[in-house]
Amino acid sequence: MVRDVLKSFPLFADLDDEELTDIEKIVMTKKFSKDEIILYQFDPGDSLYMIAGGRVKVVLFSKDGKEVLLSTLGTSDFFGEMSLLDGMPRSASVVALEDSELIVLKRRDFLDLIRNHPEIALKILTELSRRLREADRKIGSLILMDVYGRVARLLLDLAEKEGKKINGEIVIEKRLKHKDIASMVGASRETVSRVLRDFAQSGFITVDNKRIIIHQSGTDIENKI
Repeated sequence: MVRDVLKSFPLFADLDDEELTDIEKIVMTKKFSKDEIILYQFDPGDSLYMIAGGRVKVVLFSKDGKEVLLSTLGTSDFFGEMSLLDGMPRSASVVALEDSELIVLKRRDFLDLIRNHPEIALKILTELSRRLREADRKIGSLILMDVYGRVARLLLDLAEKEGKKINGEIVIEKRLKHKDIASMVGASRETVSRVLRDFAQSGFITVDNKRIIIHQSGTDIENKI
């Protein structure tokens, strides 16, 4: 049931079953295939999207088709809230990284919802503040750190957000492609490959086809920041 999925979202953590049932009546679910574009930059912002399953990436596309990866989002994350709050067009495009299922809440229903449950608006503002702080840190990294520091910072961020502790090590199960890491840290794919290879040779990490493992000794990677 959609109501059971809604319970997993921090936005609705404080609502009871009756209130969740009311929300269930006004949302819809949509499925997107891997690499399918969910929304385009500059589209009208008329919906909030919540990820019930799968992963997406938030990107900017240049006129020549170059892609700049801003962030990745997974289950229980949400996006599209900025346009709902200010009524402006979408600030970025969102693309499915894998087959994904999303719960969609229209703007008019969203506004009614936060009027009745202002705590939801507070949680959205808290998340917006967190993302702004993260953006400030990324901008600072691009300006102040060398490429080793920027890659190290990204690995630590991924470890905090998506990593699992296994036998004293941190495992990132769904690692980003080198070209995506390069896009996020403002470097070439070749440079990122060299940095990751140096980290692996130094014993900080192990990289295989699908995972990045940060070793216990890999905490020294912070010295690269």
